[in-house]
Amino acid sequence: MTWHPCFIAMRLARILSVLVLVACVAERAAADGLDIPFTLAKPAGEGPFPAVVILHDCSGLGPGSSGAPWRWSSLLNRLGYVTIWPDSFSTRGFVSGVCTEPDRGAVAPRIRVADAYAALDHVAALPFVDPKRIAVMGGSHGGSTTLASIVAGPANSVRPGPRFAAAIALYPGCGPAYGDWRVLRDGGAGAPISSYSGVFRSLAPLLILTGERDDWTPAEPCRQMVNRAKAAGEPVEIQVYPDAHHSFDSAAPVRFNPNRMNANVPGGRGATIGGNAAAWADARGRVRDFLAQHLQRTAP
Repeated sequence: MTWHPCFIAMRLARILSVLVLVACVAERAAADGLDIPFTLAKPAGEGPFPAVVILHDCSGLGPGSSGAPWRWSSLLNRLGYVTIWPDSFSTRGFVSGVCTEPDRGAVAPRIRVADAYAALDHVAALPFVDPKRIAVMGGSHGGSTTLASIVAGPANSVRPGPRFAAAIALYPGCGPAYGDWRVLRDGGAGAPISSYSGVFRSLAPLLILTGERDDWTPAEPCRQMVNRAKAAGEPVEIQVYPDAHHSFDSAAPVRFNPNRMNANVPGGRGATIGGNAAAWADARGRVRDFLAQHLQRTAP
């Protein structure tokens, strides 16, 4: 294991007056033999603390990052959680992210599942972390990776080692296939959805937070997915914010970006993104309460 200084995160921690230890860790991900850098932040004290693996969105963790992992990490550190963020893009050659990249199969959510579990394995072995109280969360591309990481299936279900105790997906793409769950369309990118089939089987309690006005990862497939899963007894729930767009937890104003890759619109490009103060405030409370419920201290 190699530790590297993580200057951006350390500077942000000082600005926010958060008492955390921040460092970058180079850890080997099992899927393709790459060294995936992790950023680790912890509250002051010896623990053992619960922890959250935070999965970044399509903007990555480089200069063009949306900043969402830092905002959520800051909140979670103050609430007493260790956070760890794997950088899935830089070592795979996408330092600037993949939001406008048409050829991004090398960092698809199904590929990033290995990074999520590598981060889980690493943080679970730390002496100040309770390995039975670790969640995973992410937004957008990271939200889709969160879903791919906890869906029941041959790879996830039989995996040895620690497990995620809870999961939070922020404005994920619920249209791709996850296990038995399918969203069927009449054509290619932007074609209308014709039907839904199957059930999303979750390996952990799942909370989805998304916006009704999201035109990048629409809410309706997620609503359908959750309704079917709940009817089948799965531990899943959803909150849809009526006036919120994609990236409602952002500090940036709402705007349309014509260059974003978007499989849900004709032509495959263009998405509306930006923050919503009311949704962001409510989401913080829901995340706090959901994690408190599912990562409560285990009995000795």
